[in-house]
Amino acid sequence: MSKARKQKSLSPFEKRLRMILAVIVGLFFVYFLITGSDPFGLFNTPSPTNTMEATPVAQQTPSAAPSAGTWWTVYFTQSGSTANPDALTGTVAEKLIEYIQQAQSTIHIAAFEFNLTPIAEALVAAQVRGVEIQWMTDDEHGIEADQEEGHGQFALLTGANIEVKDDARSALMHNKFWIFDQQTVWTGSTNVTVNDVMRNNNNVIVIQNPAVAAIYEREFAELWAGESGPTSPSTVDQQAVIIEGTPVQIYFAAEDEAIQQLIPLIANAQQRIRFMAFSFTHADLGAALVARAQAGVDVQGIFETRGSETESSQLPPLFCAGVPTRQDGNPGTFHHKVFVIDDAMVVTGSLNFSNNADNSNDENVIIVTNTDIAALYLQEFALRWAEAHEPEAAKMNCS
Repeated sequence: MSKARKQKSLSPFEKRLRMILAVIVGLFFVYFLITGSDPFGLFNTPSPTNTMEATPVAQQTPSAAPSAGTWWTVYFTQSGSTANPDALTGTVAEKLIEYIQQAQSTIHIAAFEFNLTPIAEALVAAQVRGVEIQWMTDDEHGIEADQEEGHGQFALLTGANIEVKDDARSALMHNKFWIFDQQTVWTGSTNVTVNDVMRNNNNVIVIQNPAVAAIYEREFAELWAGESGPTSPSTVDQQAVIIEGTPVQIYFAAEDEAIQQLIPLIANAQQRIRFMAFSFTHADLGAALVARAQAGVDVQGIFETRGSETESSQLPPLFCAGVPTRQDGNPGTFHHKVFVIDDAMVVTGSLNFSNNADNSNDENVIIVTNTDIAALYLQEFALRWAEAHEPEAAKMNCS
């Protein structure tokens, strides 16, 4: 007897049972599509086991790549969280406190702004147990701002005999790096503030390597000695390290002419460039991106909305050249300063893509060529791209 004949002979009960089973499977499939959860293994296929140790990204977003290797960790801030400066659980500030608590001998800090009391308290506790702590900050946005409402954290430090200095000059001491025990460097775009930790889009990269730490220690010593800005000595020929096969290059503004170092990296891109920019007004850097896009390289970028509407913004030239660009969707501030080149090279740090940042300020840039690290920054780009919106063509004044 044929299969068709057997199916026709099903009893009403069997037909009803099949219909019920089909409905149940369909409901499970809808549940899987919505939640991504597949408790009975009906739809998921096994994924390869990742052999690298992984630490959850502070943003708690799904990731196909590890957020930590044997010598590096990457964090992203979670914008839109409750802005309670005393509730740091799950934030990058909580991770920073862990590094402070683990420090044994020294913590050297070059950081632009500061208004997180739990960080100050953790530093005071470290000082009490014998850790040497020195903090270099900006005069206006650091020491002077400490008198404002919601501040006073530098006063807590100095009251505990922790040394704090400012740059005493009109340009910005805009760095955001911490060095722990001459072994570990914490850097990226994140200021030690309520806004940057809880409202703004930011990134942190932590490098555990004494050679990298020594490069940052040398820069910190210059700042501490009052050597700031374009007249400070450049040691750019001593600022490259290879860690377990990963090239790491570090630049400091203004002495290393950091953006001029970045332009050849853009010019040599072969496949893709992704960028996320708080302030992007550097015309030569913008022209380099347009040239690569016209040469067939896949270029996409996200601009901070308010910054992109300034007179010198590179959003109009890129948009009018046909480069896919968007303005961010964060009601706070989109504060990244990132390039990802050919899915491998990550450029990050404190440096905005502007003439002032390159020629006048004290800034740091770290360039890491590592596909696992790049994958995390590309994931962050994809999340922020989905939130962003296209510019209004009428405002771009394309001729």
